[in-house]
Amino acid sequence: MKIHLVAVGQKMPGWVEEGYREYAQRLPRECALELKEIPPGRRGKGADIQRAIREEGERMLAALPKEALVIALDERGRERSTEQLADELGEWLQGGRDVVLLVGGPDGLAAECKGRAERTWGLSKLTLPHPLVRVVVAEQIYRAWSLLKGHPYHRA
Repeated sequence: MKIHLVAVGQKMPGWVEEGYREYAQRLPRECALELKEIPPGRRGKGADIQRAIREEGERMLAALPKEALVIALDERGRERSTEQLADELGEWLQGGRDVVLLVGGPDGLAAECKGRAERTWGLSKLTLPHPLVRVVVAEQIYRAWSLLKGHPYHRA
């Protein structure tokens, strides 16, 4: 099984790339986390934001592996404790399907992406900058895996 993190945005600051890589590379092959960056839609003065979101959504949907379980990260999504995420990760591993986590850009996910998702995940009631979400997701996936495997990281 592979976990695909499909996220809008490219050319992230070094701290984002380092933070994501730190946790993603700790995961074993059986639970690999792979980042797929989606070019953001055009923003700026006079830009059509809804069009940008729609274009991002189209690119995200085109990047989905067939038969994957799709989970949309959304501020209104279901929050999970670390233990609940570990249980869910255990189900993903047993199920054998690839998992896709969708992270929208600064204006959120396209409605089509939310509609395609089988589940939603809310990281926090706080609004988090989308680059930081990559790091938090990678760390939480690693933490959930370490909890499943009895690794000391979870409580170290």
